[in-house]
Amino acid sequence: MEQITQGPAVALPTTPEEWRNLTEAVCQVARSTGAYLREARRDFRPERVEQKHARDFVSYVDREAERRVVTGLRDLLPGAGFLTEEQTVAYGAERVCWVVDPLDGTTNFIHDVAPYAVSIALRVERQVVLGVVCEACRDECFYAWQGGGAWLDGRRLAVAADGPEERALIGVELPYQAADYAPVARRLIDRFYGRAAGLRMNGSAAVSLCYVAAGRFAAWAEKYIRPWDFSAGWLLVTEAGGAVAGFGGGSCDPDGDNIVAAATPDLLRELLAAIG
Repeated sequence: MEQITQGPAVALPTTPEEWRNLTEAVCQVARSTGAYLREARRDFRPERVEQKHARDFVSYVDREAERRVVTGLRDLLPGAGFLTEEQTVAYGAERVCWVVDPLDGTTNFIHDVAPYAVSIALRVERQVVLGVVCEACRDECFYAWQGGGAWLDGRRLAVAADGPEERALIGVELPYQAADYAPVARRLIDRFYGRAAGLRMNGSAAVSLCYVAAGRFAAWAEKYIRPWDFSAGWLLVTEAGGAVAGFGGGSCDPDGDNIVAAATPDLLRELLAAIG
């Protein structure tokens, strides 16, 4: 692991234009890494896949993608720290840090199934202030900065706040700890199956949250994930006008392992009631 030491105070943007410029620069890093993922998938060597935990995989592609992201971000905010999934660098700053998942949806990637994505967030005092998610398969770049709205390739995003329930897609996931999560999954299915337009699992927390922000999903929930999975998408949902909470109904913990996102507070309450 490469050690990153705390340098001088990080010079953060001070104007909306500077925040926009920084976000656009992060988008370039994410897009470049997304292009690498698409290229790497064509020549992927499954025999080099490693198992970190039960049904939790990592490959040489994850590590190379993370190296590329870290290299690209270093010059944007000198002195900022890193919190990364593959831990190729050490956490270097408590106040300002990049939160990086270089390949969200590794299992999808290994099996050549969409979607998978690069997710990058910037935290200041544990608050997410910038988020970028590049969905590599469709080459879509979702991005947001605090107070600047949520965007997809230059188009302003808004959650699907006014659609009837029977037309809503609800995103659900089945975490690896299936035995513990099974009762929650059953309650979610019982509550929404036959009432919503459909239930979907896509295997990427970052992309699912972006789909809520873009109005593709009306809501989504998952547990047993990590900050690099949901930080960028969390900001996108809130900047697109959506509602976010933790499984307990309170504020989402930026260092927690669960999140619920919905287009409206009423729908959020329905998911929380089903989660129990």
